Amino acid sequence: MSQAEAQAREDICRIGQSLFARGYVHATAGNISVRLSDGFLITPTDACLGFLDPARLARLDAKGQQISGDKASKTIALHRSIYAAALPFDAATACVIHTHSTHCVALSLQHSYRASLELLPALTPYFVMKVGHVPRIAYHRPGDPAAAELVSQTIARYGRQGTPIRAVMLDRLGPNVWHDSPTAAMATLEELEETAKLMLAIPAAPETLSEAQIEELRQTFGARW
Repeated sequence: MSQAEAQAREDICRIGQSLFARGYVHATAGNISVRLSDGFLITPTDACLGFLDPARLARLDAKGQQISGDKASKTIALHRSIYAAALPFDAATACVIHTHSTHCVALSLQHSYRASLELLPALTPYFVMKVGHVPRIAYHRPGDPAAAELVSQTIARYGRQGTPIRAVMLDRLGPNVWHDSPTAAMATLEELEETAKLMLAIPAAPETLSEAQIEELRQTFGARW
């Protein structure tokens, strides 16, 4: 086993335990994967992210075929689609995290029958800078290949428009976020979930950042909005 793979195994378990301890995931919901130079690691199916064993993580080859560990989460197909779609716009993409985060799911339920195509507006500067646009993906059953295809198309569309994304929201299920490391992906998830919590706490439609304010974030911090 390479040093990089050993570190990735430790990182997945550390991130899983942290998310579980703070209530970002519960029971056996959610999964984490890491892209390696010759394949993937992903949390096993029906595993609790708070009690992962580095040695039992599912190891897959570059084609997605499992070669060791406990049975891989069925969401590996979606994760592989995300990597393939995101890499042309963010070549260092190396981790995907999926959770059933309470406030994000609640927000998707609240907006299920509205015309909004994204989960959240430009509510705070750190949401704009650290997360960016979060397109909503219409409900599909867990593991449905059609959802993976729709996510791929959405990532490509936003990337071609010049606003690459780092997250999508699967309505009624939860967010998928991705970044260049497990730590960075976790930070993106945290900012997204806390912004959804803030949105739900506001009794009326909030005033969003103005275009001038967003442009300032683009120019100063490279925000992709």
